[in-house]
Amino acid sequence: MDLYSLLREFADSWALLALFVLFLGMIAWAFRPGSRRLHDEISQIPFRHEDKPAPVAAAGEETGQ
Repeated sequence: MDLYSLLREFADSWALLALFVLFLGMIAWAFRPGSRRLHDEISQIPFRHEDKPAPVAAAGEETGQ
């Protein structure tokens, strides 16, 4: 069996299974019980400076955050 066939067989079986398990793990991490507060906080980022615009940094300066 040449290297290509061996790698192809591995990719069709175990690698596919490993990537599917990784995908399920990422979904479980996003919907874990303690993450609701974090997601709510992140969703409010566009509205943080609702009463006045955020300060604009001059060209070449960093915001210092």
